[in-house]
Amino acid sequence: MSARSVSRYARFLKACAKKPERVKIVPNNFVGIVNHHLFGTSSVFSSQAQGGQEPLTLTTEQNGIRTIYLNDPKKRNALSLAMLESLHHDLKRDQEDLRVIILKAKGHVFSAGHDLKELTPETGEDFHEKVFKTCTSVMNLIQDLDVPVIAQVNGLATAAGCQLVATCDIALVTPKSQFATPGVNVGLFCSTPGVAVGRAVPRKVALEMLFTGHPISAQDALLHGLVSKVVSEEEIERETMKIAEKICETSRRVTALGKATFYAQMSLEKRNAYRLAERIMVENLTLEDGVEGISAFIEKRKPVWSEED
Repeated sequence: MSARSVSRYARFLKACAKKPERVKIVPNNFVGIVNHHLFGTSSVFSSQAQGGQEPLTLTTEQNGIRTIYLNDPKKRNALSLAMLESLHHDLKRDQEDLRVIILKAKGHVFSAGHDLKELTPETGEDFHEKVFKTCTSVMNLIQDLDVPVIAQVNGLATAAGCQLVATCDIALVTPKSQFATPGVNVGLFCSTPGVAVGRAVPRKVALEMLFTGHPISAQDALLHGLVSKVVSEEEIERETMKIAEKICETSRRVTALGKATFYAQMSLEKRNAYRLAERIMVENLTLEDGVEGISAFIEKRKPVWSEED
């Protein structure tokens, strides 16, 4: 099964989450069947600099690690429609040799969330729908991608910016970082950020953030599960790369399978989650890299993953 094929059946796993009865009838050749039948595609947005200005996102890539920078510090890296489209494009493009994505920001603010100047009556309801739909598309894409996405945060992340951090698979932050959902204070409740935040932290913590708009510290974010680690400003780059490089040492195909399965089972009742995970583990053992990894362990040697051949 190819790495590209793994992502194609992520939607089947999601369907199992929506209709748990499907888990009970997952066939023995599950991976092969889904690989054969699912051929969905997603929209890809193009990223452009506006009027000769700096591009809203910047990317670098080396050894399978892509770093994406939010690059609008003068606007506190607001997630304008153009910024969201640019981010979507940079997340989605050229997946074949990709292993990890690191999401960072230029300036002192990671992201202040949506650009409120785009959400006035003058821009109209159709435009507003497009903004929120595009934002949701970005958030879903992050968790649908085959590769892990790591947020590296050194500053404030509010509203949809907080949503972005909560959505990433891993989040490393500095002690000065803060997180908030302050929309209620300007008359726009952070309903969409609440989807991600409410799945990352306990309900009462999420609701206090949503009802008051008060920021929480990096340490509180760690305590409640919004972020993975709090690391000093001097060490955060090294620690982020350490995690990214460790991921690069593993099988891309197995990682993709594991990520898709993890998010699928999270929505299931426990028994159905186990049923799905059991079936996936059995199928994982049939993958070339599953066979290679266990053989290498038994033979006390370093595994050679299929993409390295």
